[in-house]
Amino acid sequence: MQNLLTSRENETVKNACKIGQSKALRQSEKCFMAEGLKLSLDLAATLAPLKVFYTAAALDAKPQIASLGGVHYEINDSVAQKLADTKTPQGLFVIFEMPCATLDSIKQNGRYVCLENVQDPANVGTMLRSAAAFGFDGAVLSKGCADAFSPKAVRASMGAVGKIDIIQEVDMPDAVNALTAKNIAVYAAALQNAVALDEAVPQEGQGVAVVIGNEGNGLTDECIAAADKTVRIPMSPNVESLNAAAAASVLLWHFRRAGL
Repeated sequence: MQNLLTSRENETVKNACKIGQSKALRQSEKCFMAEGLKLSLDLAATLAPLKVFYTAAALDAKPQIASLGGVHYEINDSVAQKLADTKTPQGLFVIFEMPCATLDSIKQNGRYVCLENVQDPANVGTMLRSAAAFGFDGAVLSKGCADAFSPKAVRASMGAVGKIDIIQEVDMPDAVNALTAKNIAVYAAALQNAVALDEAVPQEGQGVAVVIGNEGNGLTDECIAAADKTVRIPMSPNVESLNAAAAASVLLWHFRRAGL
């Protein structure tokens, strides 16, 4: 069903904006908004669209928009600007059903990236993208992390939020215990008593989880203590550290799924 929306003050438009802006609303309504032609269409391959907002130009560029599920709204450029989280919107906005995973859904012998207090949504999204690229099953985010389903994180993930399980709002020591119970070796990225990354090799048949900490402060002492080992990335002495997202990509590549 198609509807025409031309007013920026329409309640449907205002509600869509609130979903993009409010983590609490996203969590209560179990949905999130994606923006852009490629991103939205990629996500629609794995997630259910609930509402689809598009301009006539966007539909001309991507006729497959018409075949998406959910309620459809044709919008004008003014409404598109209202909905947009980018400077140059492409005219397609989709509200998707949010996939919900919990610690109980952790897979036996699985592969997970765990983020503790990572606060930059772009970093969160980039780490999710790397996790999907290297064959990981999911991501576990602590209560202090940026929302994986915020517009900025969704864009940075390049659709990864629809390809791996995402478990949010957990206490990281509890998550480490849940991972350990599923035969998953937990490696904390830290310098204290750390082994070089090349020396970190899980046992045959064992899963792996990599824990990344806050951009400025790293991991908490409680999280480090709960992990099986701490690992460090060998680097030139001329460089103090890597960006959190870059470090995560190196670690995830090291522990990538066999056969990739």
